[in-house]
Amino acid sequence: MAVALYQAKAEFFRMLGHPVRIRVLELLQAGPTPVRDLLAELAIEPSSLSQQLAVLRRSGIVTATREGSTVVYALSGTEVADLLRTARRILTGLIAEQNTLLAELRAGAD
Repeated sequence: MAVALYQAKAEFFRMLGHPVRIRVLELLQAGPTPVRDLLAELAIEPSSLSQQLAVLRRSGIVTATREGSTVVYALSGTEVADLLRTARRILTGLIAEQNTLLAELRAGAD
């Protein structure tokens, strides 16, 4: 068993495991985005956003470039966007199954 490989995968998913980071990645799917636009969309403190962006930058899944006094963030590749779309499809399926079960339970409550 390749423990190091599984450890690396676990670390990757832990890195993704924060709601702000997930939302930032979703926003960046539309293309490179200045920090001010991310702040406006997320409505969180600049220090909190900075901390989450630093985690994403260190992981290598986002890049930062300076354009004058503005820092612009972008996804470093399309793979993360693909992963987020896959996660959305999985969650949609799970929730649909739960709704079906809930409807069946409610129908049996009569």
